[in-house]
Amino acid sequence: MSRRCELTGKGPMTGNNVSHAKNRTRRRFLPNLNDVTLQSETLGRGVKLRISAAALRSVDHRGGLDAFLAKAKDEELSANALKVKKEIAKAQASA
Repeated sequence: MSRRCELTGKGPMTGNNVSHAKNRTRRRFLPNLNDVTLQSETLGRGVKLRISAAALRSVDHRGGLDAFLAKAKDEELSANALKVKKEIAKAQASA
């Protein structure tokens, strides 16, 4: 399981631990990932995703999973999220 947000593509970053004596050692900053089930109004079911806490706030801000995926760039989305986006678009087109 990769440490990458399925909606925003946010992944680990690198930096330094800096001690009081200014000794530097390399470290990784991992994204705050959570396993969540988001409800899709168009599909009428929940979708399990592993997303960052910041992405969860963005989904709420944009008005739900359907609205978020409609504006999201395909390059940032995981294969699972891209599949859900296409299902939602197909359902909205037929409705």
